Amino acid sequence: MSLFDSYSREQLRDMYSQAWRKHLAGMPMTPLEAMIADVVALHPEYHATLDAGEAADGNAFLHMGLHMAVREQLSIDRPPGVRELRRQLESRLGGAHAAEHVLVEALGETLWEAQRAGRPPDEGHYLTLAQRRLPR
Repeated sequence: MSLFDSYSREQLRDMYSQAWRKHLAGMPMTPLEAMIADVVALHPEYHATLDAGEAADGNAFLHMGLHMAVREQLSIDRPPGVRELRRQLESRLGGAHAAEHVLVEALGETLWEAQRAGRPPDEGHYLTLAQRRLPR
């Protein structure tokens, strides 16, 4: 069960907006709010979306949510090896955000395929997709 399972879509979107507002105002934040604000800060193209509230583009929240999922995976190294793969990606791509984007893309594809097939996501497939994006 995910930390976010008990939240509605609107509550999750509001959580992103509130964390961003707190960041901009220099207010104290919880560790989760700080992580959200960090993800938002890396995506200036979504800053206006956070101000739009319920009319906001869902793709922005999906993308940032995938970043949050990848960060959670990295914190516990699940699937096993994801932390090392991210290190390799960061080294070859020249930055943490670029490396995280490769994992976000692979995770999104894995989740989409699993949903379409009506089965649970395959962690091995996820890592394979990300490894294929590892520059030689």
